[in-house]
Amino acid sequence: MTIESIPGVAEVERVGSGPLCLLVEVPHGADQRSHYDALRSRLVGPLPEDLHVFFHVNTDMGAYDWGRRVAERVAGASRSALVIRCLVPRTFIDTNRLETAGDDLAKSGLTAGVAPYVKDPRDVELLLGLHRQYVRLIEEAYARVCDGGGFALSPHTYGPRTMGIEKIDENIVPALKKAHEPAEWARWPVRPEVDLITKDPSGKQLAPAEVVEAVLAGYRALGIEAADSATYTLHPSAQGSRWAAKYPDRFLCLEVRRDLLVEAYSPFEQMRVRPEAADRFAAPVAKAIDAWLSRAATRGAAPRPS
Repeated sequence: MTIESIPGVAEVERVGSGPLCLLVEVPHGADQRSHYDALRSRLVGPLPEDLHVFFHVNTDMGAYDWGRRVAERVAGASRSALVIRCLVPRTFIDTNRLETAGDDLAKSGLTAGVAPYVKDPRDVELLLGLHRQYVRLIEEAYARVCDGGGFALSPHTYGPRTMGIEKIDENIVPALKKAHEPAEWARWPVRPEVDLITKDPSGKQLAPAEVVEAVLAGYRALGIEAADSATYTLHPSAQGSRWAAKYPDRFLCLEVRRDLLVEAYSPFEQMRVRPEAADRFAAPVAKAIDAWLSRAATRGAAPRPS
């Protein structure tokens, strides 16, 4: 299978030259209002009013920006990186979930596969088709890079506070607006500035310890609060959990607080990422991956030309 862009599904870019050594997969890369509008216009069934509010609150704004910056820092004349940006908004279907993931995931703080308010069978069929195209693409990409001796990164961003919204359904927009009222907002716990997602629900770590330690130390040296699995674990219904289980020695997933990446945090509207902030949060991750690849080369396990 050729790993190339699929209109409306994924944008694929190769950064640098030389052997393919790094995959940066951004499953929640559809962070622009244009991404939302493009897919919304294809859906025929009724949806909640002002659903774009949920899109802006829940989208991983900045994940693509800092993830791509990691690729730029790691790649170069002797290495290349593959950056895959999903273009399917998680507002409608989450490509980082297994196809069968249900709405009971809200209990774990996660969104379902197909959003529960998408009910028209024609829309469900369309969304599942997009989901399957994306999953086939990244399955090939992970095999190409990780089986070939390289490393994989799944960059994410999350909101600054954990809101106590128990259910995502047709009333999600009013629930979000209420949760953001000043008195309510002040009640929600503040999340770490960076949180690695390396452990499964049992506490088993599914990431290379030396990379985890280096990333945590790198952030702390910059004065950035960094934690490991304080907010989420590698839930078995997440695609990321698949890759962590399959490649525990060469995969890393982490969240960066998006309010620290943008010019102004306006959760109900389109936000703009500050390039210098994206680079700052990319630097410790890139340094740790660069060191991992250098050690792999020393062991004679460098990525093969691709």
